[in-house]
Amino acid sequence: MTVKTPITIAKGDGIGPEIMDATLGILEAAGAQLEIEEIKIGEAVYKSGVANGIDDAAWDSLNRTKIFLKAPITTPQGGGFKSLNVTIRKQCSLFANIRPCVAYAPYVKTNFPTMDLVIVRENEEDLYGGIEYRQSQDVTAALKIITRPGCERIVRYAFEYARANGRKRVTCMTKDNIMKISDGLFHQVFDEIAAEYTDIDCNHMIVDIGTAKVAAHPEMFDVIVTLNLYGDIISDVAAEVTGSVGLGGSSNIGEDFAMFEAVHGSAPDIAGQGIANPSGLILGAIQMLVHIGQGEVAAKVHNAWLKTIEDGIHTGDIYRKETSKKKVGTADFSAAVIERLGKTPEKMKVVDYSAAPPGGIKLPPLTKSKPEEKLRVGVDIGLNWDGKPDELAGLMWDCLLPEHNLALQMISNRGTKVWPDGKDGTFCADNWRLRFMAVNGQVKTSQVLSLMNNMNEAGFNFTKSAMLHTFSGKPGFTVAQGE
Repeated sequence: MTVKTPITIAKGDGIGPEIMDATLGILEAAGAQLEIEEIKIGEAVYKSGVANGIDDAAWDSLNRTKIFLKAPITTPQGGGFKSLNVTIRKQCSLFANIRPCVAYAPYVKTNFPTMDLVIVRENEEDLYGGIEYRQSQDVTAALKIITRPGCERIVRYAFEYARANGRKRVTCMTKDNIMKISDGLFHQVFDEIAAEYTDIDCNHMIVDIGTAKVAAHPEMFDVIVTLNLYGDIISDVAAEVTGSVGLGGSSNIGEDFAMFEAVHGSAPDIAGQGIANPSGLILGAIQMLVHIGQGEVAAKVHNAWLKTIEDGIHTGDIYRKETSKKKVGTADFSAAVIERLGKTPEKMKVVDYSAAPPGGIKLPPLTKSKPEEKLRVGVDIGLNWDGKPDELAGLMWDCLLPEHNLALQMISNRGTKVWPDGKDGTFCADNWRLRFMAVNGQVKTSQVLSLMNNMNEAGFNFTKSAMLHTFSGKPGFTVAQGE
């Protein structure tokens, strides 16, 4: 008796029900062994008063199956509604977002007919932590969180993905020429892990020129691994360059949970008309089949889909007189794929998932970091202040006492040093950072608090403070611009 894999599906909003029905019909016809549970998510759940669009009953199903095939949803406009995707990614620890970006020339118009790259995006950290502050009337700040375990998981996943899928190169993209500590950690971990995969080429690019190269020369790339925000941007650029965002499928992978979806939205303007292209969700479902160990069925569906595209059976979004033979709607496109099950494309590359590891890519335990000596050597204190930096520095002398073991080293504004020896032309907002460093050795918490108490009694308005440390003698903080 064949054991079926339990999965949870959600038909979503807009065109979601149409493309989900089309996709499930193909999977059934191809012989996918699935035990399907359906849940309700999205617009109706939001409007019932659930702020994140998913209720407890839906979570019960997801916690049972741990495999989620999701159609697009609609998030109501207006404040108070949280991103369902972000909620699921965070609560299920879906640390890896996988976006294959493939050109299907000449059937889908593109300037890059040989494009075939995969973006592996870190999915939980970075600025998507959503930690923001309004520090003053004129200044806001966001906190970028990058962890060594987070870097290690996504980088190793990228190399394991490349190995499992016959990919030859992994490119890391960061902005570590500017964000030397946070992006620098990602690059450092990449170099450490790359050394273990001598069978795979590797290189690093600064993300701005790297993204430009994706837009102009995507054939240069095979697998790209990068941080959350950069990956979000690069993924959309790459999908657009393929010729159709509507053909993009996506997977979100965790250690024991995975979510699969199309990259496009719910397209309410064409909902109910039977004209939506189900290809993005079909390709997402193919990734799901590979992940759950049904690679043979995945290849059968993928090759039939390629054959359908090759035969010119196209939905309206990709239909062109010069390359298409028949314009079809959602149901007829699905029927055409079913009709071609067991066939393979003649011009495009035949897909084979026989080498894919059943149950998805399994990562080894995280590497335990070597202990480092951590010493507190100073503090950065943020203040609201209306005035000149020289005046602010002068007022500090009344607050600093010898027993604080601290000296004012630098004042910056918007990251640029303005004292000592600041430039008159530097524009300053109303929030300032004062850096106090230890006069001798380490600084105690009590000394920092005593200084801040004196500053408070002098009437200064604090916005933020951050302790400064060295790790095995190396600074765990950056200098200001111009310092």
